[in-house]
Amino acid sequence: MSRFEVWAPRATRVRVEVDGLVHPMRADTGGWWSAEVAAGPAARYGFLLDDDPTVLPDPRSPRQPDDVHGRSARHTPDPARWTDSGWAGRQLAGSVLYELHIGTFTPRGTFDAAIERLDHLADLGVTTVELMPVNAFNGVWNWGYDGVLWYAVHEHYGGPDGLQRFVNACHVKGLAVALDVVHNHLGPSGNYLPRFGPYLGPESNTWGQRLNLDGPDSDEVRRYIIGNALRWFDEFHIDALRLDAVHALVDHRAIGLLEELATETAALSARLGRPLTLIAESDLNDPRLITPRAAGGFGLHGQWNDDLHHAVHTAVSGERQGYYADFGSMRCLADTLRNGFFHAATYSSFRGRTHGRPLDTRVVPGSALLGYTCTHDQIGNRALGDRPSAYLTDGQLAVKAALILTSPYTPMLFMGEEWGARTPFQYFTSHPEPDLAAAVAQGRRAEFADHGWVATDIPDPQDPATFQRSKLDWSEREKPTHTRLLNCYRALLTLRRAHPGLADPRLDHLTVEYDEAHRWIIVHRNGIHLACNLAEHPVDLPIAGDPLLVWDPIRQTGSHTTLPAYSFAILSGR
Repeated sequence: MSRFEVWAPRATRVRVEVDGLVHPMRADTGGWWSAEVAAGPAARYGFLLDDDPTVLPDPRSPRQPDDVHGRSARHTPDPARWTDSGWAGRQLAGSVLYELHIGTFTPRGTFDAAIERLDHLADLGVTTVELMPVNAFNGVWNWGYDGVLWYAVHEHYGGPDGLQRFVNACHVKGLAVALDVVHNHLGPSGNYLPRFGPYLGPESNTWGQRLNLDGPDSDEVRRYIIGNALRWFDEFHIDALRLDAVHALVDHRAIGLLEELATETAALSARLGRPLTLIAESDLNDPRLITPRAAGGFGLHGQWNDDLHHAVHTAVSGERQGYYADFGSMRCLADTLRNGFFHAATYSSFRGRTHGRPLDTRVVPGSALLGYTCTHDQIGNRALGDRPSAYLTDGQLAVKAALILTSPYTPMLFMGEEWGARTPFQYFTSHPEPDLAAAVAQGRRAEFADHGWVATDIPDPQDPATFQRSKLDWSEREKPTHTRLLNCYRALLTLRRAHPGLADPRLDHLTVEYDEAHRWIIVHRNGIHLACNLAEHPVDLPIAGDPLLVWDPIRQTGSHTTLPAYSFAILSGR
């Protein structure tokens, strides 16, 4: 006999259908219903509420073999198939992350196909593979942020067994696995949670109705979210979670959801005997997220740092539109490299108000902030999904990489950036519902038309070609210009490993010199100096030493070094 359970606090009758046979369920405490039914390990099942004849998938469905509207299937990762018994885990400090989308990372777009490319990541110097969301969503391809059954793994990627094989393969090669999870909203198709209970609150955020985190019956909603996070850690041996847009979580409780999740993650980490990491995405610049609980914070281990991205990108590219308006100067870049946040109780012209809070570098190490030259957002949310390689020189790309990969922050790469991939990463969907598909396409065109783009130039998210264009072209790596940039990335990461001073997370061990007019900057850390020329012509910098790595040939005269346009040199010594 197998036990089936579901939380449906407002139903007066609940039944479970198992392999075509309907069974009554008994009411337990707290709005839970349960039944003991004879069922095989892969039985198909669903729930019927009150007199509605619709069979609904399990909110905690472990597998959706057909689609998010179909029956759920029982599934538990087979303990005998785990081969990572010697895996001890990996902490965030000292890590190098690599964000990828399973569907576009390889031509086949599956977990098994991605396994074939893990040697590339290990050779590059990556330590942690970060997957964009793989939870179940409606359709064949999608960025993953429209998930509606958070406990299930998208079948077209390989389902839960495919994810298990992927994690096994990563751990065998010494790679940790981080998973992007979305708990701030649900997708527009296949969200049956409101039929079961008050999962959603009365308010909405940018992407839809928010979760009920602090209203009546919210205890079980929070257990639903925390249980989902712990499932990835425990049942799938995931090492880290990236928590999407935590600023969109509306929670007025004294003990917030994030603090509660951090506490339970720490307890599970102690039980499993390996590090478990929580990384937030937040646009609040609020250090409390990554401040230890003992110091009055929420106790998360890290967060994405868009300020650092913006400071580096604008200084190198010259772009100033939208939220880039406050960035771009050498002073901005220097301040952000030194302090983590640029907007730290300072005025943000994009927001029209003061934003952020200073980071206490005595309490929070630089490794708690993730630094990157690009992410899925910073590429895919551009009108054409064009990568920096589409409009910057290889020298500019190399300078951006050097600023991030030699910084005290935890570096993260986005798939393909290491060889300057020319393929775009565009916003793509495959909603089967015609009305929803049309609304998404129209909304995308209208959004960018407001910013001056010609509507017909905006890729249609529903067009299969948009998805196909976004797949990496691995043959690019063999072309000379791509190979040179790839070798630069490898050398930078090798240097980071070889010189512990470059991975030192202490921000007070970093000093910066710069010249606003001549557009050069020098970052000093533990006897190693990164000199960058961000100008279109050679510049003379007041620094000299033994070259550890250079992009283009340099000339040293006495205590000065001449750098060609858009190039860098890493020096040691005097």
